[in-house]
Amino acid sequence: MSAGHSRATHLGDFQVSPRLLLIAGLAIPVGGAAAVAAFALLKLIGFITNLVFYQRFSTEMVAPGATHHPWWLVLTAPVVGGLIIGVMARYGSEKIRGHGMPEAIEAILTGGSRVQPRVALLKPASAAISIGSGGPFGAEGPIIMTGGAVGSILAQLLKLSADERKTLLVAGSAAGMAATFNAPLAAILLAVELLLFEWRPRSFIPVVAAVVTGTICRWAMLGNEPVFAVATDGRTPGALSDGLALIPGMTGGLLAIAATAMVYFAEDSFAKIPVHWMWWPAIGGLIIGIGGLFEPRALGVGYDVIDQLLTGHATLSLIAGILVVKTLIWSLSLGSGTSGGVLAPVFMIGAALGAAEGGLLPHVTAGFWAMCGLAAVVGGVMRSPLTGIVFTCELTHAWNDVLPFAVASVSAYAVSVLLLKRSVLTEKIARRRLHLTREYTTDPLETFFTHEVMTADPLVLGIDDLIDPILSRTHDAGLYPVVDGCGALVGVTTRQVLQNSPGTTVGAATLDIRTSVHPDNTLREVANALALAHVTAAPVVARDDPNRLCGIVTLEQLLHARRRDLHEEHHRERLLVVRDEPVAGDDDKVTAA
Repeated sequence: MSAGHSRATHLGDFQVSPRLLLIAGLAIPVGGAAAVAAFALLKLIGFITNLVFYQRFSTEMVAPGATHHPWWLVLTAPVVGGLIIGVMARYGSEKIRGHGMPEAIEAILTGGSRVQPRVALLKPASAAISIGSGGPFGAEGPIIMTGGAVGSILAQLLKLSADERKTLLVAGSAAGMAATFNAPLAAILLAVELLLFEWRPRSFIPVVAAVVTGTICRWAMLGNEPVFAVATDGRTPGALSDGLALIPGMTGGLLAIAATAMVYFAEDSFAKIPVHWMWWPAIGGLIIGIGGLFEPRALGVGYDVIDQLLTGHATLSLIAGILVVKTLIWSLSLGSGTSGGVLAPVFMIGAALGAAEGGLLPHVTAGFWAMCGLAAVVGGVMRSPLTGIVFTCELTHAWNDVLPFAVASVSAYAVSVLLLKRSVLTEKIARRRLHLTREYTTDPLETFFTHEVMTADPLVLGIDDLIDPILSRTHDAGLYPVVDGCGALVGVTTRQVLQNSPGTTVGAATLDIRTSVHPDNTLREVANALALAHVTAAPVVARDDPNRLCGIVTLEQLLHARRRDLHEEHHRERLLVVRDEPVAGDDDKVTAA
């Protein structure tokens, strides 16, 4: 075999900048299209709500319970809506079932970030029917799936990698979210905390480009005012209010656990019903209708109710009705597999919890405790504390209250993490037998360099050496560099190849180098190089001279970084020891001791 470096790959030489700029450029039209889709979805929800509950043609966003409706309409409208959704799901696409985020996550994890084009049409249509017929859901879950479908479809039309498709999918999802709520920062954080599974320039920059584009388009279509503007006095709440924010935070975490448990109790219960799943949304619609008879304001997306709660204008009966009825009908009907989002209901339930507790807590400003409750329940239900904080600020523009929002959201997140194994999102993923991690940490392979773990003095074979005398010095798992008479690296070989060439020289058993690395490569770069070349060891060569051998690095040596990481995580030791200082007159006692 001929020796040489013609097929060698050096991982650190690849440049990502041109691809990054390309994907960021593609994300801009994706963001604009997602904003248009969000606008169209809101108008469609308004149209169906007006048609069903007010028998008029209008696209204005209205609440189903704003005026009195006949009892039979409140009871039957969600059932009919559920029947239509069941038919759409069975004969159109089953992907329209659910609240959007788990479906987007599943497409990223298992589907190569591929979304069917028909989902882009059926998902918002089914959500509009669900919400417009009284479903207590939000528009953001469907727009996450629809915006993601826009990005995915564009990516599928082009020659892109799965990671690049994922970036455009998430860019569309985040842009749609930003356009729906006029909350660009929260949309970016939601993308990072829930969808991207990484924090890297290659994905973060395109997502931000799409979100900025989507937000600007939203301003042109719907204005740039906060969705739920509250009156503030410009002052920070103070230390007492910051500390008391633990109350809505911890109770919000408990409420998040209860709501999540109810969602999956309902899902398990529906699975036991001896009818096809196509009929489940209609049964869920019946639950919604019964709840609507008790509290009609719990029906629909409920932006007007959220506004009343956050501005301090909600009555006690409305607060109690939302806290009980909305929580029950949302969680139980969501388990039926109908179409609709979770954020708007979570906003309403959290705001109702905070408003209820606000009657017992010191007055700060109108709606202050409702905002704390909103931040808490978002942090607890979604397991996205940063999103909960920023979402509350952007929805209300109450930026002076960011500290108590942080206390409420993070404390709810802590309660949820400590008492509940998985969130409302990750539980659904786990039930589909997928593993999902939401923790971000430094890769230990990034903290070590090749020269720190490599074998600096490997067994080196000369190209003219006879094979028979050197076989006894080799072992099965070894990779052996081969050099010429001048000491220049010309190839590699293994014990098995040497054994298959008895009675000849090493040159006859020399293989091409499939990959090589440099002493200053990180172990992560080494792992990537080994994986791409399908090998378990590689020669380490000087960066300025690829023919000068520095050592050998093996897959086993990469475990050094993991062992160090485990040691730092689990090994406990006392480094500082406080000792009593001897006092005057105690010298003899110290000496005796």
